[in-house]
Amino acid sequence: MPPVAITSGVKYPVILSLHGAGGKGTNNTSQLKVWNKQLSETAIRKKFPCYVVAPQVAELWNRVHYNQVKKIIAGLPQADKNRIYVLGHSMGGHGTYIFLQFEKHYFAAAAPSAGTGLRSTKDFISPEKLKHYPIWAFHGDQDSVCPFSRQQILFEHLSKIGGNLKLTIWKGDNHGVSGKFIPGANNGETLYSADHCDREDDLLTWLFKHSLDE
Repeated sequence: MPPVAITSGVKYPVILSLHGAGGKGTNNTSQLKVWNKQLSETAIRKKFPCYVVAPQVAELWNRVHYNQVKKIIAGLPQADKNRIYVLGHSMGGHGTYIFLQFEKHYFAAAAPSAGTGLRSTKDFISPEKLKHYPIWAFHGDQDSVCPFSRQQILFEHLSKIGGNLKLTIWKGDNHGVSGKFIPGANNGETLYSADHCDREDDLLTWLFKHSLDE
């Protein structure tokens, strides 16, 4: 999805939106979940003009997909390569964390929701590789699909090493919180891994503040 209008000479941020397991396939429609619909709302598109790239895969997000996505983004006219953001829910949230680890200076910020892997996922996430990223994570504390306990472990690790992780927790919520993270804090409790974490409570406002050249 391109910006509502493209003005000559203006560069536009890019949001890479990764779907969860329920979006897997090849039909190029089932990956368009509730947060993509929110991003396509006219008011949001006018306030935050950007590209939204919502690819679809048939398996867990991996390096091959990452390389394919980079080719797509490289072909977008007037895309701001310093302001590429990645977000997603469930498998897409986990994919967000995975993509961040492939390369140090590609994404400017990230927003994973319920993103620390399915119960059957064996691999975990390296806090050291995430330390320099501005990350705003979201999770229901009763999530039994992508366990909240893993997100807690990651938060604790990043707190110890001075990472830049905000964690919004929806108490009493299970896995089905995919419609809540685009608005931001949205009545959740937000924790900060360090004093330098930005306290902004609107996700897109927070996201668009970040740039690789800042």
